Amino acid sequence: MSRTNVLARCQHRTPAGRQCRFRTSGAPSRLCKRHNTIETQRHSTDLTATLTDGLGQFKSPAAINGFLSRLLLLLAQDRISCRRAAVLAYITNQLLHTVSAMEQAAAAKSKNAPVRVTWDIPRPAHELRDEPQCP
Repeated sequence: MSRTNVLARCQHRTPAGRQCRFRTSGAPSRLCKRHNTIETQRHSTDLTATLTDGLGQFKSPAAINGFLSRLLLLLAQDRISCRRAAVLAYITNQLLHTVSAMEQAAAAKSKNAPVRVTWDIPRPAHELRDEPQCP
């Protein structure tokens, strides 16, 4: 097969690594009509409501965890592309670091408050033990 024929084929690959056998749908597209439609639907779907419903602002690790859980489900259902999910997961990771930094800054501000020390050390057992006797 010549190089021009290979380039004219759809660039979609199955999970097993096989390339689609159909021709591309147009010059700018590298996919056939079927795969181009699937990709367009996958990228054009507005998933904002699904990902963020009820989470509010991402100012706690629990909200970020909820978002990541929903993102994982969308990826498993193949409703979001791997690339888009990776970008969203990276941004979420940055948000998590920011939340941690904000908590550390708040803790540093409260250092002027009196420190409460709790002594909760277990006491040693002072039981009488029998000494081993030598024969």
